[in-house]
Amino acid sequence: MKGGDVVVVTGAAGGLGWAIVEALVARGRSRFALVDISVEALEERVRELHQRRISAECFVADLSCEHAVAELVKQLRARYQRLGLLVNNAGITHRSLSTQTSNAVIRRVMAVDYHAPVELAQGLLEELRAAEGCIVNISSMAGWMPVLGRAGYCAAKSALHQYFETFREEVRDLGIKVLMVYPSFVATNIERNALSGDGGRARHKQSTVGRVRSAEWMAEKIVTALEQGRERLFPRDRTLLGAYLYKFFPRLFMKQMVKRFRVELDVARGTGCK
Repeated sequence: MKGGDVVVVTGAAGGLGWAIVEALVARGRSRFALVDISVEALEERVRELHQRRISAECFVADLSCEHAVAELVKQLRARYQRLGLLVNNAGITHRSLSTQTSNAVIRRVMAVDYHAPVELAQGLLEELRAAEGCIVNISSMAGWMPVLGRAGYCAAKSALHQYFETFREEVRDLGIKVLMVYPSFVATNIERNALSGDGGRARHKQSTVGRVRSAEWMAEKIVTALEQGRERLFPRDRTLLGAYLYKFFPRLFMKQMVKRFRVELDVARGTGCK
C-alpha cells in the first residue's frame, strides 16, 4: 500500500481500531478516514492526528443501520478516489444465552459484525480496485467454534469468515487483497460494552480462555501480517488448540467449554454474580 493512499478504519475512536491507526502511522501511513458512532471521541482522535500533521477526517455512522452504512459509502466515494486499506474493525457482542436473547439484539450484532463489513467492501470496491487495496476484517476465533452465551456473535463472525474467504478469491484478479484476522481475547471496548439479552449492558464478568492481550499488541500483529501480505492471522494460544479440538473431538470440546463458561448458565439460572 502506498503511503498516500487513504486508510478507512471503522470503530476508530478507541480500542483496537485506534491501536491499528497508531501502528499504521508508525509505519508511515499519512491519510485516514476514521469511522465511529461516538462523535466526541472521534473528533478528539482527528484533532490528535492533525497535531501530528497526519491527514484525517471523521465520519460518524451507526453501523447497525443499513441506511447509515449506505450513506457512509456515499460520503467516502464522493471524498476519495483511491482507498488503499479498509479496516472493518467495528464490532459488537452479547453475553446472554440464545434462549434469553431478543431478536433485536441478534439482528444488531449481525448488522454490525457481518452486514456492515460486507456492504462497505462491496460499496467501496472500485476505490479499492483503483489502489489495488486491501480489506482487513477483524473476525474472531468465535467464528470457528461455539462459545456459550455468544450464539449471535459466533454466527456473525462465522458468516464474516465464510463470506470473505469466498470474496477473496472472487476479487483476486482485480488486485484486491483480503486479510482475515482471528483474535482470541483482546482487552477492548467490545467486551466492556457487551449487550445483555434484552439489549442493555451485560452485567456479569466476561469469561476468558488463556491470556488476554492488549489492543496495542494485537495491532502490531495485524500490521505486520499486512506488511507480509498474509491472508489469515490466527492466535498462537489455547483458543487455536480449542478450534482443533472442536473440529476433531467436538463432544470433548463442548464439555470443556461448558466447564470454562459455566458462569453463563449460572447467570441464566439466577445463581451467578451480576
